[in-house]
Amino acid sequence: MLAAVEPLESHGLAMSERLFVRLDGDPLYAPETTVPAGTMREFAVPASMREHVAHVLVYDEVLPPGVEVTERVLPDGALRLIFDVHGGALAPRVAGPSATPVVLTTRERVQGLSVTLLPGAAHGLFGVAAHELAERVVPWDDLVGERERHIVARMRGAGAEEARVSILLEGLQGMLRDTDGVERRRARRAAALFRQGGQGRSVRAVAAQLGVGERRLQQIFQSHVGLAPRTWSRLARMQECLRLLRGEAAPTWSGFAVKAGFYDQAHLINEFRAFCGLTPEQFLRRTISGSSKTGR
Repeated sequence: MLAAVEPLESHGLAMSERLFVRLDGDPLYAPETTVPAGTMREFAVPASMREHVAHVLVYDEVLPPGVEVTERVLPDGALRLIFDVHGGALAPRVAGPSATPVVLTTRERVQGLSVTLLPGAAHGLFGVAAHELAERVVPWDDLVGERERHIVARMRGAGAEEARVSILLEGLQGMLRDTDGVERRRARRAAALFRQGGQGRSVRAVAAQLGVGERRLQQIFQSHVGLAPRTWSRLARMQECLRLLRGEAAPTWSGFAVKAGFYDQAHLINEFRAFCGLTPEQFLRRTISGSSKTGR
């Protein structure tokens, strides 16, 4: 998940750069993480919300005085609800599905709550197609009515993390609209097929598995996932590539590119830059640097 690189100096601040990666099926602290133990906690998703919610995570990290952290968050294509805490106040927003990395800069303290949603949740919670939120960050109040705004007000009044999580999940369950469960499950099945197929799964093959045409698959993804099927397929291949890279200390990039399902080394580099904002070599240097600092 997180990997620090060498400290930098800028404007009197000691700076470090980290990567945040969480692949499908990863534990809370994935192999690359350098986040101090105890700064993240994952809460169980109640059975009533497992059709809509993948993960619920709270985070609270206090940075040393004079230290600034730049964190590069690699995309996973998911829709998220983010509730940052600033001086006791909540700043809620909805981060739409994205295939581009995000770079965040923090100092002093980073605290909040994140809910990772499953395909179809945008329709169920907000009554909008997922593609309307793609590559966007939208304030919570712009998507919900007065009743739903009270959820955040109640969360502000709850001191403990457990209470905030409980209030939010209860509120989300109350927000759910009566949507087409068949289409939602079809979207989730299609998304999973791209992941399972890894390197060679094509849009045509997934459409055939679902018993629909390619055009219909595109419509399903637009409505429930928010990314185009080909973009999701590329993202799934990149995630598989990152898994393979975990077992490679010093890969020969031309051979690794073919092994990971890319045409050649140039194709691998282009996809890394698109999804990570780094070359494969830069990515590997950061993960190795972070591992050497933590002894993991």
